[in-house]
Amino acid sequence: MKLPIKKLTPTATIPTGFAHEGDAGIDLFAAEAITIKPMERVQVSTGIALAIPLGYVGLIWDKSGLSHKSGLKVMGGVIDAGYRGEIKVGIVNLGTEIHTFAVGDKVTQLLIQKIEQPEIIEVQELEDTERGEDGFGSTGV
Repeated sequence: MKLPIKKLTPTATIPTGFAHEGDAGIDLFAAEAITIKPMERVQVSTGIALAIPLGYVGLIWDKSGLSHKSGLKVMGGVIDAGYRGEIKVGIVNLGTEIHTFAVGDKVTQLLIQKIEQPEIIEVQELEDTERGEDGFGSTGV
């Protein structure tokens, strides 16, 4: 599979692939300098657009180090195959310190995954399972 990527701004960094063999995510980079205060939400420009093939989706996920060390959390993050606009990343700073991205800093990672589009059918009852309707905390500690 090929993933066509278009550079939209001179400050954009085109992802070059995967950092290590077997990695799932492609790093995405900030195309602008931006500061995020604690509990603030921002939209970070990547300066790129993608052509994800039909039958696939792009999923934007946290960078583990930024998430664990700085408290940065990606918000949303589904890129449909038909979308051709700029990839912008919603991030919230759940940490206690101000975080600044410089142009070219890694912001997040993108996973490309195959999707299924099931036929939606309305039913009166669902098949019973061992878990049933038990929700949060139902499997114990």
